[in-house]
Amino acid sequence: MKQVQEGHIAIGQVGKPHGFKGEVKVIPLTDDIRRFRRLTYVVINGVEYKVEFVKLQADRAILKLEGIDTPEPLEQLKDEYVQVRQEDAVKKKKDEYFIDELRGMAVKDTEGNDLGRIYDVIQTGANDVYWIKEPKQLLIPAMKTIVTSVDPEAGEMVIRPAREWNYED
Repeated sequence: MKQVQEGHIAIGQVGKPHGFKGEVKVIPLTDDIRRFRRLTYVVINGVEYKVEFVKLQADRAILKLEGIDTPEPLEQLKDEYVQVRQEDAVKKKKDEYFIDELRGMAVKDTEGNDLGRIYDVIQTGANDVYWIKEPKQLLIPAMKTIVTSVDPEAGEMVIRPAREWNYED
């Protein structure tokens, strides 16, 4: 798994080059793709780039980064996280978390059983799904009826046992 630089938040992941003038497709890791319009800079693989312009498509953003005028340098950045400094990230509402805060978080159920750590968050449209890979594969819907508490400072999430899951939010 790619790493996010200390003090930064991943807002997207570099995809394929777009066209021949140094534009790149970015797969958003945010629920509001419009936040890309406000970008003045991004950090990719430890390097800060000024954002010249942004175009939005239905499911991705296209960025033009200063100093990159051909598709070749973008191939080196493919799959890397597009990051911003934490202080420049959008403000969260109550009970909202950045995906970076959730990755690696320990998950246990209300009976005290350790279920593993969140490997990634899958964004499905209806609701996010927390993906645990080990000790066994587990997909947990991010629903208030299932998740009882999230404590980013302690790095812990508590959920109801699967037999108690109620899918009506």
